[in-house]
Amino acid sequence: MNNIDCQHIRNFCIIAHIDHGKSTLADRLLEYTGTVSEREMRDQLLDDMELERSRGITIKASAVRLHYDWRGNTYELNLIDTPGHVDFAYEVSRSLMCCEGALLLVDAFQGVEAQTVANTYAALENNLTIIAALNKIDLKHARLDEVLLEIEHSLAIHSDEVLHVSGKAGLGIAELLEAIITRVPPPQGDPAAALQAMVFDSHYDEFRGAITYVRVMNGRVRKGQKIKFLQAGLAYEVLELGQFAPRRQPCDELQAGQVGYLICNIKSLEHVHIGDTVSTPDRSAEPLSGYHPPQRMVYCGLYPSDGQDFSELRDALEKLSINDPSFEFQPETSEALGFGFRCGFLGLLHMEIIQQRLEQESNVDLVQTAPNVTYQIVTRGGEVLEIHRPQEVPDAGEIEEFRQPVVRVNVIAPSEHIGAVMKLCQDRRGVPQGTEYLSPTRAMLRYDLPLAEVIYDLHDKLKSATRGYGTMNYELLGYFPAELVRLDILVNGNRVDALSVICDRADADRRGRAVVKKLKSEIDRHMFEVAVQAAIGSRVIARETVPAMRKNVTAKCYGGDITRKRKLWAKQREGKKRMKSIGQVDIPQKAFMAVLETGGEK
Repeated sequence: MNNIDCQHIRNFCIIAHIDHGKSTLADRLLEYTGTVSEREMRDQLLDDMELERSRGITIKASAVRLHYDWRGNTYELNLIDTPGHVDFAYEVSRSLMCCEGALLLVDAFQGVEAQTVANTYAALENNLTIIAALNKIDLKHARLDEVLLEIEHSLAIHSDEVLHVSGKAGLGIAELLEAIITRVPPPQGDPAAALQAMVFDSHYDEFRGAITYVRVMNGRVRKGQKIKFLQAGLAYEVLELGQFAPRRQPCDELQAGQVGYLICNIKSLEHVHIGDTVSTPDRSAEPLSGYHPPQRMVYCGLYPSDGQDFSELRDALEKLSINDPSFEFQPETSEALGFGFRCGFLGLLHMEIIQQRLEQESNVDLVQTAPNVTYQIVTRGGEVLEIHRPQEVPDAGEIEEFRQPVVRVNVIAPSEHIGAVMKLCQDRRGVPQGTEYLSPTRAMLRYDLPLAEVIYDLHDKLKSATRGYGTMNYELLGYFPAELVRLDILVNGNRVDALSVICDRADADRRGRAVVKKLKSEIDRHMFEVAVQAAIGSRVIARETVPAMRKNVTAKCYGGDITRKRKLWAKQREGKKRMKSIGQVDIPQKAFMAVLETGGEK
């Protein structure tokens, strides 16, 4: 069914906070419209990654085409299921640009949460029609009236417009489909115009090459036709095209308003740019505005636990980056850990997911260094440097200004925990930006916080402070000047690069003392005394000493003159001094990991 009237197409995505039932509701829509038979049906059908299914979260957006008969007409509904965690907001932003409507799910018990508000504003910025739905209404402890009040207050959506559904029990699905058809506007594209399609995702198939996901804005694309990727400047022949239903279903053409895929014998995903515009070589349309490239917020080092596995880790990272271009990596070396890679991620959960995928899919045993964020330094010469790791920080004399990334954090928590949330944010150098009550029992607090304070453990500490009921999301405001220093760790007078950190000057003494104390207990005793120091530039701020192993050289002296013993002790001292000047201190792996664990403690 290729020649379909644009008036009978509806493109929509499902947006919500994490764990509000997006994937379960998508399952019911697939069942109700007959897209998937009972025999093929399974929970979280659109979450085809093993990690998504085991953790019960959506990591990548996925598209599917549904056909639904309503009042004598067959409608084509293109659904994009999106992730709910703040780290994957980039996936959501791509989905929003390909749709005319957004189905906003709110859990009938948990209510409006931080990412609910963020996703709603993102949909409004893209001029999408929002259909709000209260999910999980069949729960015994559902708070229907209170949550409707929160939706009215925080999202300005009238409670009469909110649908009542249950993804698990399949309640209200027909009303939901009717609302999508009647409320979401049809796409405005012209099938007769020049081809203009937006690339919103891609993945790599080892047999077919790069598979490009597109939303056709104008014109038509046919099998066998020559197409051109405007940003990449490359032309290809379309070998296969089709739609996801939910598996790939080939067809002869895609027209304006439709969502589908293209296979063009592209051997590398490097040639496919997310946000690129697909057109034809002979009649090129205007490029679409596209997307901002994803901004990596968190960096860490990944090293094979056995140094011999370096090439295996590189192959695994290359293979993974083909299907997830939102993280980056480059080789680096560390005195403590040997050869490895410096990797950039969208956030902490993204980092954890990548690490788990590497260990599960490629069977690589990893050591991960402490996560850190990107800083900016303005030098005396006026040059702006991007700093991804502490070793790149120049000498203090060359630094005119040190800037750190600052984020606006929205925390939604029960009213009785406001005091605990405020203390938590203020302890992390947060600047309050206002408090708003969503209902008599729930409040939203806004704080500006350094990103470095957010990524370590703010989410875990927030859950503890609010007994699990607090939720948060954040957005980057920019880079702002701060009193920052590089804290170096010296072992036996030598700087250990892998243990250097960038931290606030006021916090440096506490962190330095904590690290050297930890190292003293973890480093094995040597034949000579080992000094462990924390320093800022040339100024030592903390020191601990690992005592030497001593042999009792006077054990053979029975009685006699004390000068004989003194000679032996002096000779031993000289030997220890000579040992210290040429000796190497071995820092065990467990000592290194123990120090990383002290990084985020408050």
